[in-house]
Amino acid sequence: MKEKVVNRESFRYRLKKEWTRNRSLYFIILPVLAFYIAFHYKPMYGAIIAFKDYSPAMGIADSPWVGFKNFTRFFNSVYFTRLIKNTILLSVYNLLLGFPAPIILALLLNEVKNRKFKSFTQTATYLPHFISLVVVTGMLTDFSLSSGLFNDIIELFGGTRSPLLQNPKLYRSIYVASSIWQEVGWGSIIYLSALAGVDQQLYEAAQIDGAGKWKQLINVTLPGIAPTIIIMFIMKMGSLMNMGYEKTILLYNPSTYETADIISSYIYRIGLLEQDWSYSTAIGLFNSLINFALLIITNKLSKRYSETSLW
Repeated sequence: MKEKVVNRESFRYRLKKEWTRNRSLYFIILPVLAFYIAFHYKPMYGAIIAFKDYSPAMGIADSPWVGFKNFTRFFNSVYFTRLIKNTILLSVYNLLLGFPAPIILALLLNEVKNRKFKSFTQTATYLPHFISLVVVTGMLTDFSLSSGLFNDIIELFGGTRSPLLQNPKLYRSIYVASSIWQEVGWGSIIYLSALAGVDQQLYEAAQIDGAGKWKQLINVTLPGIAPTIIIMFIMKMGSLMNMGYEKTILLYNPSTYETADIISSYIYRIGLLEQDWSYSTAIGLFNSLINFALLIITNKLSKRYSETSLW
């Protein structure tokens, strides 16, 4: 009994000491904590309507339970296969092409010795990130017209003009290429920071051993930033299925639904336009569960084979 009392007093003393030492840091984190509680954790209660026949007049608590009816409805929907296929393909293309792009850009910029050229290149690649998505999609729409810039280039190389965004086969290419253009510079910032932390003595040792630029890249640079790459990859996998609906609904049209319609755009149409809140919540919850499973699996595999993980 006395040992329990002593342990409690010791715990209180350590807690008080920790609070006194880092009080300012706890005050700094309070707004961030409040933000996540208000906008991320509290809204989770609303996910319960996925298992109900929700009616705003009755409220969440009084709406009748329907179990997994909304999930079954989605699995049996004629759109299920198309939505899953389009979301996975667009996500995988974006991952395979979009994930390495900022790493490659950071590696290239790291080798540039001319400061003015390096600063100009960084600024030029960062700027698209700050352009409104509405403006970007508007530019893409205009450039993809039969009389647009893209068709001018195609005609210059002997091709024929056509409305590119009306072609389902070209939609994914346009979507992924424009996403890379808009985010590659911004995404390279974290890798440039990681490269700045690589010990320069390792490069000197590699040069003494006769290693050229390529061998230095393989044996020094990439291993030095590997933990950062792995962490970013795990986080990317955790949001693999979260393709934003904003860009999709601004770019797609009925003629490209075959390849452009994804889960998030379908949720937008069902939830906001058709006001079927329970059904759209069930689809969104299903999508989130897939992302959660991918995050857990990727993190576990990374921890096993590279000893780098989020937790």
